[in-house]
Amino acid sequence: MTSPADWRDAIPAADWELYERAGFGRPSGFGKSPALLQIDIQYRTVGHRPLPVRESMEEDYTTSCGEAGWNAIANLQPVQAAARAAGIPVVHAYVAPKSAIDAGRTGTKIPSLMDVPERGYEFVEEVAPQPEDLLIPKRHPSAFFGTPLASYLIDLGVDTLLIAGCTTSGCARASTVDAFAYNFHTAVLEDCVYDRAWLTHAVNLFDLAGKYADVIPGEEARSYLAGLGATGAEGA
Repeated sequence: MTSPADWRDAIPAADWELYERAGFGRPSGFGKSPALLQIDIQYRTVGHRPLPVRESMEEDYTTSCGEAGWNAIANLQPVQAAARAAGIPVVHAYVAPKSAIDAGRTGTKIPSLMDVPERGYEFVEEVAPQPEDLLIPKRHPSAFFGTPLASYLIDLGVDTLLIAGCTTSGCARASTVDAFAYNFHTAVLEDCVYDRAWLTHAVNLFDLAGKYADVIPGEEARSYLAGLGATGAEGA
């Protein structure tokens, strides 16, 4: 069975109707001071070259999402370039290598995460941090939990988060819900987030769009960022 071309097509019409009747899914829009938040874009989540997910899991890491991740990275590259051109913060939240002493319930629930070699934790070169970027190591799904991310964003005057990375159902979702709870305008870039299972990806985008974020294509984020750059140029 092939996946629908658009994640929206994976959601039954009856479910869309229920969310609409509940009043879910209204747009929250952008603020004036965004940051791009990239979550867990490391080789452990995509492998070292584009491959179907099962092949990537066999060749590189059992935690890989395979070519879905590489497709998202290709879509993210122009968004990241637009963010840098607009002079907005680019933030990389990432899982640091885990050891037995800090395994916690992660080690119990997902023991495969404890066996990733150090190379798997390296950032994917195509969208890797630059010296001016902010790095946020984390130990849990949300980029906010147990980290100084919120305080950095407040200090930078950020009011909007553009979220990319993985997984749609895991760390990207947890970070989005927490961003919403902190009252940031939050946009999940639908073609710049990824997961290892298409249906899981689609259902989580559906629910995030209904309750916690605007779910938009990367191209829309690029247009927003380009507009910021144009405004800055006019005011210079």
